[in-house]
Amino acid sequence: MTRLLTIADDFTGALDTGVQFAARGARTCVVTDPAYDFSRVEAENQVLVLDAETRHLTPEAACGVVRRAVEEALAAGFTHIYKKTDSALRGNVGAELAAVLEGAGAESLAFLPALPKMDRVTRGGVHYIGGVPVAESVFGQDPFEPVRCSSVAEIIAAQTDRAVVLHGLGETAAVHPGIQVYDAETDRDLMDIGLRLGREGLQLSAGCAGFAAALAEILDLRGTPPGLPDLAPALFVACGSVNPVTLRQMAAAEAHGFPHIHLSPAQKLEESWLETEECTAAAAAWLDTARRERRFILDVNDPAGCDDTDRYARERGLTTEDLRRGISVQLGRLMRRMLDGGLDATILCTGGDTLLALMRAVGTAELIPVCELDTGAVLTSFVYQGKTHHIISKSGGFGEPDLFYRLALSLGAGDQEEDVKC
Repeated sequence: MTRLLTIADDFTGALDTGVQFAARGARTCVVTDPAYDFSRVEAENQVLVLDAETRHLTPEAACGVVRRAVEEALAAGFTHIYKKTDSALRGNVGAELAAVLEGAGAESLAFLPALPKMDRVTRGGVHYIGGVPVAESVFGQDPFEPVRCSSVAEIIAAQTDRAVVLHGLGETAAVHPGIQVYDAETDRDLMDIGLRLGREGLQLSAGCAGFAAALAEILDLRGTPPGLPDLAPALFVACGSVNPVTLRQMAAAEAHGFPHIHLSPAQKLEESWLETEECTAAAAAWLDTARRERRFILDVNDPAGCDDTDRYARERGLTTEDLRRGISVQLGRLMRRMLDGGLDATILCTGGDTLLALMRAVGTAELIPVCELDTGAVLTSFVYQGKTHHIISKSGGFGEPDLFYRLALSLGAGDQEEDVKC
């Protein structure tokens, strides 16, 4: 029996990859504990997706987490390892690919970083986002983890001395030791490469959600596809992303009538604020608006042209990392407060840090992905205080400007209804 471990470096990445298998009916579980005991996995589960939370670790620390996971998973009987990388090549790409090889005691690994559905392709060993080399795209200006170069080989070499072997489209040259980087511009390219490598050649592989879809087919990981559950006909957006793509989506949603609340620095950074009468009154007002309008955005970004958060951070000596961590934890706690207050909506979380903080706030460590409602917008569910809540996860850099509005319409939270199709 094929058993696959997928190791992601953040939560939304874990879900948008895991759903590629779950949508085909493969028994898939996503876990958020980097120290997970792989011997606990139920025998029926074909795919386990581990959110290792290594995106913001040092390369050395990330390597250690991934190496341990590979070693222990193989010892527990997993037959294949897939290292999920960010589709914009952020994070500890080189260190984590090397860690897979070290953990498996292997010499070669296939790496296919393209995500053609989102116009993220690899051509001549250079990674492109929307036709632009990745370092020149919005991901080159990411405030937390900017991508500094566009050559996949250079990105990898910045963190490991493992050899990098580049393969052009249609290349069938023999595989040499090292990290094998494959050009791909279409989903057909990804499938063709995977078929050439075969099941044995894919015992160790890496890429993003793009190649995961091909991997599911090649490894024949399938079953009865899940049905779409009844979803609350309201959309509540918890935005923890600063990506310009998400900012455009919120602007478009606001233009379509979404109430849009920007949290102040105190509201998104001071835990004591959650216990104040001001918080109680604000949460009640937001819940009332969300019930009435059936669409709502709670946003950690400052309004355009405002630098309140930067000034707040400078006055208190907070680093960028302090802000990233503090804001995501506070937003998770605030969302729990909204659930405790009776929030009845399908929740959309943008950004892996936001979603993980929410899951930790409600004490949930395992999720079952259901399907994609849109490219990169993954539906899953969790149980909190005896009630099942449905949540849509979305990486900050994914989706068209009208995504939030279209999702609201599909849920029946708009002027007209459209069916959601998985």
